[in-house]
Amino acid sequence: MVTRSVPCDVTELRALFLFERLDDEQLDWLCRNGRVEVFEAGYIYRENDVATSFYVLLEGELVISRRVGHEDAEINRTSQVGAYAGAWRPFFGDGVSQTLDNTLRATRKSRLYVLAADRFAAIMREWFPMPLHLLEGLFLGMKNTQRAISEHERLLALGSLSASLMHELNNPTAAAMRATAALRERLAGLRRTESGIGHDVDRSVWRSLETLQAKALQHLPDAPALSPLDTTDREDELTDWFEAHGLTNGWRTAPTFVQAGWDVEWLETVADVVGDGPGLEDAFDWLHQTVDLELSLNEIDDSTSRISTLVTAAQQYSQVDRTPYREVDLNQLLESTLMMLAHTIGDTVTVVTDLDRSLPPVPVYAAELNQVWTNLVENAVYAMNGRGRLTVRTARDDNQVVVEIGDTGPGVPEEIRSRIFEPFFTTKPVGAGPGLGLDISWRIVVGKHHGDLSVESSPGDTRFTVRLPLGERSPGRSTDAASDGPSGR
Repeated sequence: MVTRSVPCDVTELRALFLFERLDDEQLDWLCRNGRVEVFEAGYIYRENDVATSFYVLLEGELVISRRVGHEDAEINRTSQVGAYAGAWRPFFGDGVSQTLDNTLRATRKSRLYVLAADRFAAIMREWFPMPLHLLEGLFLGMKNTQRAISEHERLLALGSLSASLMHELNNPTAAAMRATAALRERLAGLRRTESGIGHDVDRSVWRSLETLQAKALQHLPDAPALSPLDTTDREDELTDWFEAHGLTNGWRTAPTFVQAGWDVEWLETVADVVGDGPGLEDAFDWLHQTVDLELSLNEIDDSTSRISTLVTAAQQYSQVDRTPYREVDLNQLLESTLMMLAHTIGDTVTVVTDLDRSLPPVPVYAAELNQVWTNLVENAVYAMNGRGRLTVRTARDDNQVVVEIGDTGPGVPEEIRSRIFEPFFTTKPVGAGPGLGLDISWRIVVGKHHGDLSVESSPGDTRFTVRLPLGERSPGRSTDAASDGPSGR
């Protein structure tokens, strides 16, 4: 809060490192076009306000902070005379955002030099054309480079996900194709068997066989899952029974009957109905064909369901045909990401999920959050060298939703822990990644969602925690690489 304006002293401005190279005419211009104001302790401007003025500290103390979740996180505290904040980049024009990405407040009564943003832009362009041109090229060039590399990393991730999806789709597709080819053989064999069995079995026996067939098919979904050893033992029992009854095809039909849950008691029931005559083997062939046919249909159903699930996960992950900012189920986003990354995660990583199903929908940029989950999961798998336990947990903490992704890797060394969210910082070997994954994730979580992204790490237990605010709010905006004020992130 401004209490009063005081005269501007050219001598005081000349003593500041910002203005020490200016001549008398330029310093006089600053005093005539700017002003010196005394602020009581309190807010001078707030994050997301339009940048209207450039501030220089003459006396007192300032604090720069940023919104993290529902709290202001202090970034820098200074009493250094000449420290500046506010609209320090309006001379870039529309090339960068002209809103403020931090909050400035005075901790005690402070005196500041204040210059309107448009006048500050004008003197920068007039007094320092060449340095401004170089600064603009450097600043915007870095932004364009970072944007291009970020896009390249997204394309690499898309390629990796596409390969993973193709791999995951290939298995059920191949299974469906195998089952379809087998169906043709089963149907042809079934027609031949029915033609032969009709001559050897009378009508009443045939009706009893149809009843047994219906009962067997009805109980097919309830067939117990046997261990490999128990399966082998059961197949041997059925094969021995077939051989004891003089049937030659027992070795071929036994695996199907075991898969359907049949045992020796079932075989005895069929034998009681048909008798030990010449029609017994045809009866078992017919039952084998019908059961095998049903198993093939089940395999096709399972495979196509798996394909449908993968396609749904891909749509959920990419957020195709959906508005960019909307309320979503975070658990669904995480599950779709895990499904899309199944091939990347591999069989040697155990995935443990602890998802709070009572979480309310959260307003987010869903596609960008999926990129965060992808970055964190891929980093965890890489850290564990493809072996270990990946934990994904969600919970509610008051007015925030918490997403935690943990791994059992060696951990993040304490000496680099404060740098892992910096752009281009990476511990991976050259060529393994540009070091933008965590920086992009930080910008999405903190910059666009006003949340928080943090890490806790020790050997065997590393956890990245994302906190997102609950409740409807206006969408955030991406923050620039540089920060308004005396200190960056």
